Amino acid sequence: MQLIDWIVLGGTLLFIVLYGAWKTRGSSTVKDYIRGGNDAKWWTIGLSVMATQASAITFLSTPGQAFHSGMGFVQFYIGVPIAMIIICMIFIPLYHRLNVYTAYEYLESRFDLKTRTLTAVFFLIQRSLAAGITIFAPSIILSAVLGWNLTILNIIIGLLVIIYTVSGGTKAVSVTQKYQMAIIFSGMFIAFFLVIDYLPDGITFSKALDIAGASGKMEVLNFSFDLDNRYTFWTGIIGGTFLALSYFGTDQSQVQRYLSGKSIKESQLGLLFNGLLKVPMQFFILLVGIMVFVFYQFNQAPLNFNPAAKEAIVDSQYKDEYTFLENDLSKIQQQKEEFINKHIATYGKESIRKSEAKDFLENLNKSETETREAAKKLIKKANPDIETNDKDYVFIHFILNNLPKGLIGLLLAVILSAAMSSTASELNALASTTVIDLYKPNVKGEKSEKHFVLMTMLFTLLWGLLAIFVACFANLFDNLIQLVNIIGSIFYGNVLGIFMLAFFVKFVKSNATFIAAIITQVVILLIFYFAIYRPEQMGLKPMLGYLWLNLIGCTIVMFLAIILQLIIPTKRIEL
Repeated sequence: MQLIDWIVLGGTLLFIVLYGAWKTRGSSTVKDYIRGGNDAKWWTIGLSVMATQASAITFLSTPGQAFHSGMGFVQFYIGVPIAMIIICMIFIPLYHRLNVYTAYEYLESRFDLKTRTLTAVFFLIQRSLAAGITIFAPSIILSAVLGWNLTILNIIIGLLVIIYTVSGGTKAVSVTQKYQMAIIFSGMFIAFFLVIDYLPDGITFSKALDIAGASGKMEVLNFSFDLDNRYTFWTGIIGGTFLALSYFGTDQSQVQRYLSGKSIKESQLGLLFNGLLKVPMQFFILLVGIMVFVFYQFNQAPLNFNPAAKEAIVDSQYKDEYTFLENDLSKIQQQKEEFINKHIATYGKESIRKSEAKDFLENLNKSETETREAAKKLIKKANPDIETNDKDYVFIHFILNNLPKGLIGLLLAVILSAAMSSTASELNALASTTVIDLYKPNVKGEKSEKHFVLMTMLFTLLWGLLAIFVACFANLFDNLIQLVNIIGSIFYGNVLGIFMLAFFVKFVKSNATFIAAIITQVVILLIFYFAIYRPEQMGLKPMLGYLWLNLIGCTIVMFLAIILQLIIPTKRIEL
């Protein structure tokens, strides 16, 4: 990185922190601090909702996901627009009518305090883990690529977020997220147009799509009913809808964004704005990854994008074997480049779709995959602690090795801004839930508004420090964006089911719901371990895609609660 990159990066982050702290200083009431004074416009709500979900993981992992697996991941988001409509019709009017500060307050009026507390605890567990990961994601990538100390990076990112989140509460989060999203969109558009510009002469955008399609990267929709396939149209439209319903409708990190709306209409417009833009945004980010894939069809790509992997091999007895694989990859990439240039130059765009040409290219891609897998095995032999999965390193490798001076700093600012925006929302929601749902109902004596504001600030600080702690001890998964969604899927279905019972099954009472929720969470954890996690650890195909956990959890808790209420006498289920 050059001096100009450091100036752009540092200046951008400093502006966000100082502006957020200055603009929202002096919140003295709970309404101002937790609900932002209820004066947010729909575009602020929409951008804030998008920024909360679009963490650094989105901009680090999603292009790498497309690079390796193609556009199919966009199916994960198909259910979002459907969920937004349902939330606008049912959830938002109810929350505003009850004038709640958190989603879980409603559960006490419908059920009782213990059900409200249990649901809040489910949220606190999964969101605190996610907050640590949103800090950890950019830290570990930047640490590996730039050589920065991982622990120091975790602490810096966490403290920057804590400063303005503690200072201004919900309004600080919303105000800063508008500018963070502007930086993020600008950076991603610049990266997209630059990677297209870097393609060889004669390789237009349409030809680049043709090349990606011939390599199997442009298969957007998969209509198979394969339950163990993570990303199909059906997992997206069913499992994705249930996940989005629970996340946007019951997760306080999102609910708090639209509870700050000036009116029901502003909140609804903000969510609909998010619903309309979410799928195109994710499609575009995946498309950036596809263009990076095409770029590396004409430029030498590393055998493994994680620089720490190469360092581990260089100092080991497997150096010569790794060099041999690097030479093999170089030959494969040369063959691919010659093949693509020949067919596009000689026969035009359509020829690359011919079965013979496509089969030849698929064989080359298969050989490349096998070579990369062989390299991963060598890396593991050299150092078992090194992460061989390099999906999360693809985009940052392209940025650092190909973008001009100044723009590298901007793209790093995009990644860190995304991390800060998402983490700020999470800390804000964790603190609000802790104070409103756990502390306030149990504190003795009358307390002033100032007391609860100070306690919310204190819990924001404590949750921030815990998030930094989790980040320092986190570990890479198959793909960071998948890890966040897996953690959510383990809890979200159960939580959504509790809210569905509250909304629509009025005869089910608190005790039946409470018992059913505890049993369901145990069942979901067992299903995840035996049907998903353990098979993957054994090198087998999972028996179930994790998105289905949302539907399963919601169904089980509703079924059990109804059965408990119907067949067991009320006095037998009193707690």
